[in-house]
Amino acid sequence: MIPLRRTNTLTNTLKGVLLAGLALTGAAEQSLASPEQDRAALVALYREKFPAVPLENYVNGALMLSRDAQAQFDSIMEFPPFLGDIDRGKTLWERRFRNGKSLAGCFSNGGRNVAGNYPYYDSGGDEVVTFEMQINRCLRDNGEAQFKYDDKATMGIVTAYARTLSDGMRVDVRVEGAAALAKYEQGRKLYFARIGQYNFACASCHMDNAGKILRTEILSPAVGQTTHWPVFRGGDNLNTLHMRYRRCMEQMRAPAFAAGGEELNNLEYFHSYLSNGLPMRASIYRK
Repeated sequence: MIPLRRTNTLTNTLKGVLLAGLALTGAAEQSLASPEQDRAALVALYREKFPAVPLENYVNGALMLSRDAQAQFDSIMEFPPFLGDIDRGKTLWERRFRNGKSLAGCFSNGGRNVAGNYPYYDSGGDEVVTFEMQINRCLRDNGEAQFKYDDKATMGIVTAYARTLSDGMRVDVRVEGAAALAKYEQGRKLYFARIGQYNFACASCHMDNAGKILRTEILSPAVGQTTHWPVFRGGDNLNTLHMRYRRCMEQMRAPAFAAGGEELNNLEYFHSYLSNGLPMRASIYRK
């Protein structure tokens, strides 16, 4: 692992496939690569970078590159300090609405093995629907107040529990049809957009510079990143994926898009597809 260096382009592998028509510094609207070509190109890039790391280990993020960090994680996860938040999320998940229904009743099999299918493209509304959006749709359709997407005490804890119901499920995000592909492309465009005073993109850190060190942190690869949210930073600070997106934008000194808004939903659609086939494990510790 070596310190991060600012780069303006990615490797030839990504240039040839993932970034066909979409350079980090460009403004092209379309890419010639399909979502599956994107994913395959990234997997090939990371396998070249980290030949000794099995693909399944990518769900561990940067921990896969540090035995000490992995050991610390394993020790904390034996008795995680955030079980109280998960229990409170379970209470919300199973709480009966005024009409006698519940959040659990809005999802097949009570919500077991469903989160890996999100986000999905909803042709009726021409929008990407995240797991959190589906929760709010359930609340709305049953006459209940919706949760704020950035509220840790409601949406945060309920997803901290509900996503654990899909632990072990393989990610299976689908991009089917031109309209869905357009949303995916918008998410990819944001992933590669250089923003803020530091002029960095998500891809600047998590693609070509994955495995390098920024300040004191090892940069994790993009593949596997969406499989384990929410996380509890320091063991007690709950963060959802959209909260993390917003924090990254703020660190780049750029205006952050709203949690649950179209921009971050599309970003999550692209980002999640990259982890297709990997097992999920929600509500975990991060330092």
